[in-house]
Amino acid sequence: MNIDWDIEKQKIWAQTRSVLENEHLKNKRNGTRTRSYSKFFERMMLNFGVFLKWIGQYDKGHTNALNIQVNKIELQFNNLPSTFENYKILHLSDLHLDSDPELVDSIIKKIKLLEYDLCVITGDYRHKNYGGINGVSKMMKRLIDVIEAKDGVLATLGNHDTYLMVDAFANPKLEFLNNRSVYIKKADQQICITGIDDVHSYYTDQAVVELEEERDGFKIALVHSPELFDVAAENAYRLYLCGHTHGGQVCLPSGKALIKHLYNGKEYVKGLWKYKGMFGYTNTGAGTSGIPVRINSQSELAIFTLLSKNEE
Repeated sequence: MNIDWDIEKQKIWAQTRSVLENEHLKNKRNGTRTRSYSKFFERMMLNFGVFLKWIGQYDKGHTNALNIQVNKIELQFNNLPSTFENYKILHLSDLHLDSDPELVDSIIKKIKLLEYDLCVITGDYRHKNYGGINGVSKMMKRLIDVIEAKDGVLATLGNHDTYLMVDAFANPKLEFLNNRSVYIKKADQQICITGIDDVHSYYTDQAVVELEEERDGFKIALVHSPELFDVAAENAYRLYLCGHTHGGQVCLPSGKALIKHLYNGKEYVKGLWKYKGMFGYTNTGAGTSGIPVRINSQSELAIFTLLSKNEE
């Protein structure tokens, strides 16, 4: 694996991220900054949890949240390098590992049954977006230890995460891509994977600049949320993997999300989608946010098999 490693660029990223975190600011793509209201959302969700208990639906929602599905998706591309035919990518997102004491074991149990070449994780490792990270660091180590991918684990940060996790989660298998790209090579061919820091709460122009870098060949974008879908497509990315939305987590009986938490790309709240020549996938996440329940939504792990498209 060939990593685009610019130490100075990473220092600038860490300094910018730390300022935004410490001042509890949300930096948006439209250039505005607002205060984070995460504690208000937490109180709202806790009150909703009380309501679910009152109507007798909390335990059912909790059981459903731990019922993690494995979704397998085959995608065809006309520019996939031949040596990457049948290449498998395990996509995890929105783990929120400390949201439920049973969650880590549930995820590990599923992962042990799977085969894949590369694992990617698109952010949100902890439940809250503030506080200590020792507990979630230990859980993350347990998870990484069972991941068997010959090309390792590539990860990005989400809006619940802190820049301190990059060092705290240090593991030979794991590489964080904070507005960086890597090249995975097989024989004399390669694919490019670009990881972008969270753009829902911590947007910077550095994210767009990284996607705009001129790179030839087959390119995959890893972003916490779908909110840079247009920039990635305009710069010839063929696959965009993200999460953040939890598929709504608490949905109407039709599956329609009540809350999306998106400023851009609201139509891409879950599942497979396409924009111009780019496939996108919004993972509903393995974990939960606010309260450990899911109503009319499903937790998931996703595995993508990359295939060549036969031109007629």
